[in-house]
Amino acid sequence: MNELRVVAGDFTFEGRFEDALAPATCAAFRKRLPFESQVIHVRWSGEGVWIPLGDLEFGVGYENATSYPAPGEIILYPGGVSETEILLAYGGVQFASKAGQLAGNHFITLTTGLENLRALGKSTLWKGAQKIVFSAI
Repeated sequence: MNELRVVAGDFTFEGRFEDALAPATCAAFRKRLPFESQVIHVRWSGEGVWIPLGDLEFGVGYENATSYPAPGEIILYPGGVSETEILLAYGGVQFASKAGQLAGNHFITLTTGLENLRALGKSTLWKGAQKIVFSAI
């Protein structure tokens, strides 16, 4: 079941919250919908785009954490060693920062528009920051 729409740059995706695996993260993020920001290309992690969130608190710990999100999986790093951030994988990713490997909570999986993930990543890499909006549907 598609529960949210993600518009990033020129592309629209739909996805689902991973409530069974990351209930606290999903609940905390739902409270912030619609969520608007910008994605930039990752620096250390591989093929992904991320939203740096500084010291923004979601009030969650680790759940369903991974360092290797698959294309279309969105993870939230709740902060600690590095700043709070959201990462969307469009290809091979080993989630990391200048401090080394990190793990983030896999809480959203995109289910439509996956054929456009690589184009979003390349557009972000070569053209710069892209607007992103998460909204309930």
